[in-house]
Amino acid sequence: MAICERRRLEVRICSDRKTLGLEAASYTARLLKELLANIREVNMVFAAAPSQNEFLHSLIQADGIDWNRVNAFHLDEYLGLNPQAPQRFANFLNERIFKRVPFKQVHYIDPGSDEPPELLCERYETLLREHPLHIACIGIGENGHIAFNEPSTADFHDTKMVKVVELDERSRIQQVNDGCFENLEEVPRYAITLTVPAIMRARHIVCMVPGRRKSRAVKEALEGPVSTSCPASILRCHRSAMIFLDRDSASLLWKEEEHGEQTVEDLS
Repeated sequence: MAICERRRLEVRICSDRKTLGLEAASYTARLLKELLANIREVNMVFAAAPSQNEFLHSLIQADGIDWNRVNAFHLDEYLGLNPQAPQRFANFLNERIFKRVPFKQVHYIDPGSDEPPELLCERYETLLREHPLHIACIGIGENGHIAFNEPSTADFHDTKMVKVVELDERSRIQQVNDGCFENLEEVPRYAITLTVPAIMRARHIVCMVPGRRKSRAVKEALEGPVSTSCPASILRCHRSAMIFLDRDSASLLWKEEEHGEQTVEDLS
C-alpha cells in the first residue's frame, strides 16, 4: 500500500528567524481570513516550542482576524508535570497566544485532572472530530518528529487521533538544549499527542522550522524517503502544506535549481 500518491511541499527559505516568523504569520493570517470569509468558524491547532516564538508573536499582531470565530487546540502535552509548570505546553501557549487574542474557545489537553490519560485522549479526539481542523501550525523536532510522533512510535495509518506516547531520549535532550529544562532527569518521559493522521486531516498545514540544530531533520524530511524514520517526511503527501525555514535550518538542502519534488521560494 502506497503511503501517498503525490509528493509536493512548498518551501520558503527566509534570511533569519525573525523574518521566518513574520512571513509564516502573514501567510497564516491570509489563510485565516480566506477561511473566515467562507465558513462560520475556523479550527486551529498550535505547537508549543521555542521554534514557534517569532511566529506566534507576529500572528497575534496581525490585523483583520476575527478571533471570536476561531477555536484553538494544541498538539501535545506532557504527562506528570505540575499544572503550574511553565514547561506545560498549555501554559506556554497561554502566555504567547491563547490569552492574547479573543478565541471563541480554547480546548486544552489537561492531564492535571484526575481523568486517566487514555480517557482524556478519547475526550480530546471527540472534540477534534466535532471541530475538524482547518489549519495546523506545527514544527519539526531534531529527530524529525511532528507533535510528539517520534520515529519509534509514529504511525502513518494510526486509527487513533490522540494517544499516549513515550518520548525518545533525543526529544527529551532537545528540551534541555532548548532551555526548557535544566537537565534530562527533569524532562517527562511520557506525553499525550495528536497522531500523524490527526495532523494530516487539517485542511492546511503551516510548519515553522528555524535553527541549525534542525537542519538534518529538515534534509531528511524533504530529501529522504517518506518514512516513519523521519515522521515529518509525511508532510510531502499533504494537499496544502507550507514549510518556512531560515538559512540555518535550510543549510543542508539542495540548491534551488536542483530541487525536484518541492516548490521553493527564497525570501531572503
